[in-house]
Amino acid sequence: MAGQVFHCSVQLAREQSRKIVDGAMQQARDLGLPPLTIVVLDGGGNLVAAEREDGCAPLRFPVAQGKAYAALGIGIASGVIGARNAERTAFVASVAAASQGHFVAVAGGVPILNEQNCLIGAVGVSGASSEEDQQSAIAGIELAGLHWGLEPN
Repeated sequence: MAGQVFHCSVQLAREQSRKIVDGAMQQARDLGLPPLTIVVLDGGGNLVAAEREDGCAPLRFPVAQGKAYAALGIGIASGVIGARNAERTAFVASVAAASQGHFVAVAGGVPILNEQNCLIGAVGVSGASSEEDQQSAIAGIELAGLHWGLEPN
């Protein structure tokens, strides 16, 4: 029967993802930041939750998604990727091409980690400064009771 299938292992639940979005938005409002777009991806790069505030320009969604995808795809925060590769523009351009444009190496994409520091998803935020985007992503992850890291120690 169509209803009898094996369920996938979900390590980043929809409810947690919604809390991440809500937490990031709340931090942005508390700080008076410009309107944000927030994207949460699971460990497979699938969209779990996304939201844009009124006033966000249309490119904010693909930028937020690209920041999250970069963090997820490389395993460190998108801003760390950019800093590590500031002099390697060909590498960054090649990875962006290989990911079909879903790779933005600018701060605002933060890995979501489980208790064992394994990557289970990523958040991408776009709309304010890159540093403010990153701080909003971290606030959302923390509000959801999850762990984050910019890069391993």
